[in-house]
Amino acid sequence: MPLILASNSASGGYNVANSLRFNSGSSDYLDRTPSVAGNRQIFTFSLWTKISNVTSRMAFYSCGTATGTPGSGEGNMFFNQGSDQQLYVSFGGGIDVQLNTTQVFRDTSAWYHIVLAFDTTQATASNRIKVYINGSQVTSFSGTTYPAQNYNFNVNNTIIQRLGVGYDGGLTYYYNGYLSEFYLIDGQALTPSSFGETDTLTGIWKPKAYTGTFGTNGFYLQFKNSAALGTDSSGNGNTFTANNLTSVDQSTDTCTNNFCTLNFIQNGNGSTSTLTEGNLVAGTADNKGCSATFGVNRGKWYWEVKTVGSPYAQRVGVSNRANEQDGDVSPGTDTANVRSWCGNGAYKNYSASSSSADAAFVSTSGAIYAFGLDLNNGTLARYVNGVLINTDTTLPSDNSVTFFPFTFVTNSGGPGWNQAQFNFGSPMYTGGGYADAAGFGNFSYAVPAGYYSLCTKNLANFG
Repeated sequence: MPLILASNSASGGYNVANSLRFNSGSSDYLDRTPSVAGNRQIFTFSLWTKISNVTSRMAFYSCGTATGTPGSGEGNMFFNQGSDQQLYVSFGGGIDVQLNTTQVFRDTSAWYHIVLAFDTTQATASNRIKVYINGSQVTSFSGTTYPAQNYNFNVNNTIIQRLGVGYDGGLTYYYNGYLSEFYLIDGQALTPSSFGETDTLTGIWKPKAYTGTFGTNGFYLQFKNSAALGTDSSGNGNTFTANNLTSVDQSTDTCTNNFCTLNFIQNGNGSTSTLTEGNLVAGTADNKGCSATFGVNRGKWYWEVKTVGSPYAQRVGVSNRANEQDGDVSPGTDTANVRSWCGNGAYKNYSASSSSADAAFVSTSGAIYAFGLDLNNGTLARYVNGVLINTDTTLPSDNSVTFFPFTFVTNSGGPGWNQAQFNFGSPMYTGGGYADAAGFGNFSYAVPAGYYSLCTKNLANFG
């Protein structure tokens, strides 16, 4: 089944404006306790997600107590940790109900559509829970325990319901990633066609507006109100309380306009460098690099990087490699098209095997680096706090090289930045409200004329 790498429809139509970015390090979650019970046997979840981590267990929904012990009534739906990273459904402490997909989910650049339809009144056990990914039903599971007929879940019960956190075996599992278009339909077991459709021009699975009823405890979270992120748009008023989530966690990275991030899979080839906040923040490490998820070989693109802490030992720039590992070591045979700048003003142009220093590019904590990559003319402009410092004119302009934004971290020779916070158009910090010419992005400084943010709608039109 296809992954959603560029989810915008070529034929236009339904657009999703917002998602909510969850970060495990901030203990982000939403919660609500229903005042009356709904249907505990028949219901449907539908949501879109872009995961940010494939090495830890991440719960996007849970209900019940926080003990996670067998028989407690705790229920979880999460992505399992490790290289297998399967979708896992567990209720009753993993005793009453357990479904673990054999299909794995490891693409941190993709949006996935998940539909989980429950109906324990069905006579056939395998019909009591149906799992769909990107419009297709999943039929291969391991460790399968279907619920007994007429089993009552704690979904829609008068106990706490949570999004973005789960509990299992006494441990807490917060979510890392983006959630969008989150529905619960109380009293109906639906198929994906209620929430999505195949684009007739591209063949890509895309969202559509749900037009049915919601039931007693049903909800629809659009995450459009930055001051009340848990607002229910179903008309039921089943609003969730936001915990440790603020307006900066509202994102425009969605299943209809996918934004660039740093690439968790290619991050340092197993290094200790840390990506957080929806893979927009790179922490310190020892001689490790990380490229972005989007590479381009034509067009004009703009992004920003906010520095936090000492600027000495972290580089930012562009690389011709999707798996950038050595942006600050001696040039090798595969570094012909790497351009990097360091917070101490050092500059490396590996295509010319040269380096130099530029005091104007020395950064302080809180400074905003910015890059204007023009692959139509083979140039890379660099800015600090909105001021153009210099323009490299040595890049190829024949569309022969694909360039990726990247960052590289070394602790040698200085303390290193605490963080490099990337803004490809949907930042994890408060932007300045500057959009590109297409109306996308929230940048700290004005986007140069003719340059665009790195998102799939812009790539489709200008890439």
